[in-house]
Amino acid sequence: MATTPVAVAESTVPTLSHWIDGRPVEVPPEGTAPVFDPATGAVIARVPRGGAAEVDLAVIAAQRAFPAWRDMPLIARSHIFFAYRELVYRHREDLARLISRDHGKTFPDALGEVLRGLETIEFACGLPVHLAGINTPGVSTNVDTHTLRQPLGVAVGITPFNFPVMVPMWIYPIAMACGNTFVWKPSSHTPGATQLQAELWKEAGLPAGVFNVVYGGREAVSALLVHPGVDAIQFVGSTPVGRHVYETGTAHGKRVGAYTAAKNAMVVLPDADMEFTADSAVASGYGSAGERCMAQTLVIGVGDAADRLRPLMEERIQRLKIGPGLDPDVDMGPIYSAEHRASIVEWIDKGVAEGAELVADGRRFSRPDHPDGFFLGATLFDHVTPAMEIYQEEIFGPVLGIVRVATYDEALALVNGHKYGNGTAIFTTDGGAGRRFELEVDVPMIGINIPIPVPAGYLSFGGTRGSAFGDLKMRGEDGIRFFTQEKMVTLRWPAPGRREKLSLVFPGNS
Repeated sequence: MATTPVAVAESTVPTLSHWIDGRPVEVPPEGTAPVFDPATGAVIARVPRGGAAEVDLAVIAAQRAFPAWRDMPLIARSHIFFAYRELVYRHREDLARLISRDHGKTFPDALGEVLRGLETIEFACGLPVHLAGINTPGVSTNVDTHTLRQPLGVAVGITPFNFPVMVPMWIYPIAMACGNTFVWKPSSHTPGATQLQAELWKEAGLPAGVFNVVYGGREAVSALLVHPGVDAIQFVGSTPVGRHVYETGTAHGKRVGAYTAAKNAMVVLPDADMEFTADSAVASGYGSAGERCMAQTLVIGVGDAADRLRPLMEERIQRLKIGPGLDPDVDMGPIYSAEHRASIVEWIDKGVAEGAELVADGRRFSRPDHPDGFFLGATLFDHVTPAMEIYQEEIFGPVLGIVRVATYDEALALVNGHKYGNGTAIFTTDGGAGRRFELEVDVPMIGINIPIPVPAGYLSFGGTRGSAFGDLKMRGEDGIRFFTQEKMVTLRWPAPGRREKLSLVFPGNS
């Protein structure tokens, strides 16, 4: 299925659309921004720059659709989700191509993103079971209790460029299956797959107004944070923006979850299988050009582990094939934008200035056949220390740092002491060490000989410290709690002809 472009006069590229109340909303050319192919630097589309007016239209449409969607029988809702699941699976390669075209990641990587997003749709198909309450008869004389979960109203998702399918699919299926209507503010850098998702929802039979898309930047986000018709917001992105989203949204009475930056570290013990560990470190650090919040960007070698691991990593880095994401046999695609590429180069410059040893320099890479593409090679630093900014901050690019410590306890202290806590991993053949790590590390998503420990779609996802704001995580049971309000009902049906004596005593349970 193709996306639904809107023709733009005096232009050879399509203009994508907001999606409000079940249909595309056209915008004039002057209200759009360019979308670039990161492999060539060419403009391939234009995307709307929405603001407060478009947000208001989308929220009103969602409010209008909410009562009927909330009251729709759970099985009827589930039928629509099953239909959507089948359409996403059928169009999985179409979605992957659009991701790869807009973002730059390789096609196999993009396809993996779609399938991981599909896991949460499948979980949402079975939500009628998870929405069941608790019934307790006889808590007191002739008194029963039960609980029930009800939707909040209009839910919002604000999602990043790097996973235009998987991350939103971690949010909107649960929000909508719980009975909320939805407004999505996606990244304008990767709009192709966004547009297709909206079209597939319509084909699945979703009522108009239940799912809405508004493109835009700061103005659109600000409008969503303060709109009185918005009840809940989930955000994925940088920590400064996430903190603003959380503080502003909650100040305006909204339930907010913000899932933010990371600086993930994998601990390598001397007994680890070094060949396997080198594969894992390179795959995690440079996959998707390092533009993953779950990338392992620090490798903490214990004892002599770094001495044995580094040459193996260097060999693998030298063999990496870098090129357009849609080309076969490419390992790593371009950076998603020219601006972000420039910022990564500045981070590499900073690492050199801070005294880290530059083992592999990605700044030197170029593609003569794609001179205007946003390409960057893989960069590896050694002897990175906690005092360096390249240790402290998320670079979000193909830059890995090796940190050296003498003991497991030192490595654990570094992971637990970092201001970010999103994902971590340990590589070892010692089961006791692995068990100790999972119990002692203060990071919620843990891999043991797994470099990218993203939980399965029916489990929760989220971080701690500077990597998350809010009490509940995304997806899974936490996602259900986030997007619903639990009600506790205590009821009594007096027997006919019997009235109890008036009493001002606080009610008990006898």
